[in-house]
Amino acid sequence: MKRHAPATERNRDPIAAVLAEELPATGEVLEIASGTGEHVAWFATRFPDLDWQPSDPDADALASIAAWSEGLANVRPPLEIDASTGDFPAAEAILCINMVHISPWEATLGLLAGAGKALAPGGPLILYGPYRREGVETAPSNEAFELWLKEKDPRFGLRHVEAVSEAAAVQGLELARLVEMPANNLMLVYRKG
Repeated sequence: MKRHAPATERNRDPIAAVLAEELPATGEVLEIASGTGEHVAWFATRFPDLDWQPSDPDADALASIAAWSEGLANVRPPLEIDASTGDFPAAEAILCINMVHISPWEATLGLLAGAGKALAPGGPLILYGPYRREGVETAPSNEAFELWLKEKDPRFGLRHVEAVSEAAAVQGLELARLVEMPANNLMLVYRKG
């Protein structure tokens, strides 16, 4: 039942370091597109005073999430959530790792709309993954990765931070912080106004 994504072990500590600075001390963190469930299980042990609500639209992913989080008292059973619907439960923070580039743009728009409704003022929406930025050269590895993604589905690909931020602003979310991460990834922290 447990699925494994090798990148999780490489990126979980750098992501956790930023989360430690951005997450509230207590409350519920909704993770959109939890995938294998490895991240939510790791973060639940690192941040035991937070309640974690994983989610994914895929049945196999939901089973893997449940397997990874078994025995963790602060992880709720995973919810079947399609980000593109924007229909999210309320949360103090929302986390989304490596979804924006491997889904249609409509999923990102739904994610932003859902965060705009689900978060209280000041609540963070935290995104992690590869992005493009105006005036910043994209790493050759990210260029190759994008070609591979577009072969899988032409609707996939690296999004521009500026386009995401513009769509976020429509939902009352402002870019509060951009953090350069290992392996040419970024963390984008949006806050509900």
